[in-house]
Amino acid sequence: MSPATFTAMCSANASSPRRWDGTPARTPRSRSLRVAPDSPTRLVRSAQSGRCPDCGNRVDWHPRTDGDGRPVGLHPQELPAAAVPAVSRWHVSSGIAHPAHDGTPWCRIPHTALCPTRSAPAARSPQLTTLRRHLALHTRRLINNGTLTTPTTPLASDATQSCRPDRPIAQLLGVRYIANHPINAIQCVAQTRQRHRCTRPVLDDHAPPGTWSLLPTTPLSSRPPSLPVDRMAVYDLTHLPYTEQLRWRHQHCPGHATSSAADLALTEWEPFDPRLHHLHIHPRLPGGTRTQHHGT
Repeated sequence: MSPATFTAMCSANASSPRRWDGTPARTPRSRSLRVAPDSPTRLVRSAQSGRCPDCGNRVDWHPRTDGDGRPVGLHPQELPAAAVPAVSRWHVSSGIAHPAHDGTPWCRIPHTALCPTRSAPAARSPQLTTLRRHLALHTRRLINNGTLTTPTTPLASDATQSCRPDRPIAQLLGVRYIANHPINAIQCVAQTRQRHRCTRPVLDDHAPPGTWSLLPTTPLSSRPPSLPVDRMAVYDLTHLPYTEQLRWRHQHCPGHATSSAADLALTEWEPFDPRLHHLHIHPRLPGGTRTQHHGT
């Protein structure tokens, strides 16, 4: 049988496209990620990519099994386990980061151990030194291009006059949380139709705001003796309806309050502990007023 006859027979009898040698050309079906209806969170369990606010390099954020529940930022690439100190070895399983080595020749390392804006560890391998230098060059390139701006330290007098907490303490749903950004800079974590993170803030002019109030730092019966003040500034949301408090807890803008879109980032709320977060306790209200209706 000639090759032309064989090709003609394959073309006549084939019900699906075939390659030049007669093998079926199958196109893999694309599958979209979905969130299970019974999932406790709308966040797809995978690494949430982001940028280090200090050096601008990429960081993969993973939920972790230890600590206070905050995600851990890992370097996006695996490294030889022999080049990483034992205390800095992590491994990721099913999207969850574990602070231990899983026995493979490769491991992950926290970004803080490589960040060029932090002090370098005293003992580090040549591979880590080279990688840290590479990240430092990338940071310098971002600064020269104007993509990354180095933070400036405010004057002490300005900080005292404005009294704007960088990590404010909020009270909602009967629990106190501490945020990673000022109230007006807390960003929505929901996914847009373009599959990007929503850029709108949680604080909205068309939604009822919280109020700044001076509240007891801790209950009188359990107040640690080492706390410097008895009362602190709290962004109180307990007077809002339950749906509004839930929106703040889920870190959604009003447009995504009832949306079924998945979340593209972890919420930044952290349970407030006066012993751990005593440096972020402010005894005065922002602006020096008793009550303020807008986050500053």
